[in-house]
Amino acid sequence: MIVLSGAVRYGAGLLSYRKPQGDAVKPQTVLRHTGAMSSNATKAALRVRQLRKTYKDVVAVNGLDLEVRPGECFGLLGPNGAGKTTTIEICEGLTTADSGEVEVLGLTWAADAKALRQRLGIQLQETQLSDKLTVLETVKLFRSFFHQGPEAMEVIALVQLEEKANSRVGNLSGGQKQRLALACALVGEPDFLFLDEPTTGLDPQARRQLWELIEKFKLSGRTILLTTHYMDEAERLCERVAIMDHGKVIALGTPRELIASVCAEHMVEFSTGTHGHALDLSAVSAIDGIRDVQRENGSVRMQVTALHRAVPALLAELGRQSVPLTELRTHSATLEDVFVTLTGRHLRDE
Repeated sequence: MIVLSGAVRYGAGLLSYRKPQGDAVKPQTVLRHTGAMSSNATKAALRVRQLRKTYKDVVAVNGLDLEVRPGECFGLLGPNGAGKTTTIEICEGLTTADSGEVEVLGLTWAADAKALRQRLGIQLQETQLSDKLTVLETVKLFRSFFHQGPEAMEVIALVQLEEKANSRVGNLSGGQKQRLALACALVGEPDFLFLDEPTTGLDPQARRQLWELIEKFKLSGRTILLTTHYMDEAERLCERVAIMDHGKVIALGTPRELIASVCAEHMVEFSTGTHGHALDLSAVSAIDGIRDVQRENGSVRMQVTALHRAVPALLAELGRQSVPLTELRTHSATLEDVFVTLTGRHLRDE
């Protein structure tokens, strides 16, 4: 957590600043590919090997292996308690692992901490800024921590907070505070950007504004590691995703690859109200085109390969069993369906 209240408590690797030599960068070109990144284009931007971290009797990260390619937006997904935040904090240099190896941009925190701090940008899961400082004062303060970086107003313009530059942080909306936190992460033109649940709690409009900023950063050819609970966010922003549970990666690939490999093409959910206990699921499972059937919170959830055949057959079977249908929903398979299929838990389950 970042705490700014009169004095600054600055964690190792918290933010980074890197600016090419030459004239000041114009607002519309603040984010661009740096020479340092292109020189390491053949290396993994992040490489994690056999990472382990425990807190007393709780194993937060359990032998994790992970690799992020240069220039990609990589999503790290999973339920609360899966180990995502602990993993990302170790990669950021904010938490020390019990064992294992972490390389970021070909560097390690043990040997290259100062160099890494110049090349990383970090937006934490929760950022607390001094309510009494203005937006401009806050960005200038973060800028002062580092040797180089764009002017504060250039970054403020990038996150579309120009009209709030002289407003106190305490008067900002939730979405505006998130954009300010992102400005603090971007102010050094980082080669690698860590975003830990950056849109949690935001309204749909504020979420989409942050998506646009993240996509601008992606276009510069640099690397992002994103954790999120929103599957539409991961599918829109991420080239590849890893799903974690119990401290390990249980699935890895592009969103489409994971959906195709784990789930059927369509998902069907239906409810029979108070008659659910009388439903013979074995007969439903035997219907042609239905691959998997599960009871879930009073409803029945099915994976379906041939929707046009399975739904009429399902209705006929319910009629044969004299079980009334109270609700029926269908949708294309999503990353959340992949997760539920693999673990039996939704991403927002505690």
